[in-house]
Amino acid sequence: MKLLSFIFSLGALGYGAYWVDHNNPQLKTKAIEFIQRGEFHTLEARFSVQQIMDLNRKMLLKDERHKFLDPVVKFAPYLFMEVKYSTPENQTGEGVILWDLLTGEMVLNTNHWEKTHGFSDCINAHVESNEFRVIRTLAERGGVLDRESLLRFMQTENDILGGWLDILQRKKLIVHSQGQYRLHLQNPRLSVRPHTLIDDRLVTKTAKSSERLPKRFHLKKIKRMAEAAFGQDFAVRHTLNVYLPIYCISIENPDGSIHTSYWNAISGKSLPFTSLLE
Repeated sequence: MKLLSFIFSLGALGYGAYWVDHNNPQLKTKAIEFIQRGEFHTLEARFSVQQIMDLNRKMLLKDERHKFLDPVVKFAPYLFMEVKYSTPENQTGEGVILWDLLTGEMVLNTNHWEKTHGFSDCINAHVESNEFRVIRTLAERGGVLDRESLLRFMQTENDILGGWLDILQRKKLIVHSQGQYRLHLQNPRLSVRPHTLIDDRLVTKTAKSSERLPKRFHLKKIKRMAEAAFGQDFAVRHTLNVYLPIYCISIENPDGSIHTSYWNAISGKSLPFTSLLE
């Protein structure tokens, strides 16, 4: 009887969906919008879109033939982590990390929105903790060392170090040239403490799911990278998905073409990696 009841209920639900789809499409649209709407956490915007448009009007509008179109707000995904770790002073530090789930980089502070550079390459290459020890050693010493110096700083055996170096070369993260090993990154920024300076409040928003940009990096990989980067004493105590409001400001050109730029609502600065937001 329970099975028959379940089948009957499933059939009724299916027929109801079919009836709504064919007889009341407006109700269907409202139902979809309701499902897609949801409350989520976001950093509180410091700048309104109008302030950014006013402050950058001369740059955005080359002359009177160019005009603003209606701006759009999008929300970029970030991972907010409460963490604890050991400091170089042999003490326990506690703090929070804000990690960009579009670029795979860690935010160092929200005042100027400075970020690391190189973590995304390490995540994509599935770097292990010992491999990152080599990367960190190079990063802390200008990005270039010979093998003898690496052995001295890392205090490991030659054969073991050789294995790590071979793996990192295959992963295109380091380059060996003229007896020197260097990080295969332009202006790497990896030697940092696991802490983001945040001067902004978290607030809640309600918006359609289509306004939230999809993640390119996910929790499991970010946590694994952070644990590899910040040592065995690093621990994630709590995580939260948060979003950064981004303004998409479009300009209509005289020939009818449209140029869109993207702006950080916290820092008020334009975002350089626009391809990530399209």
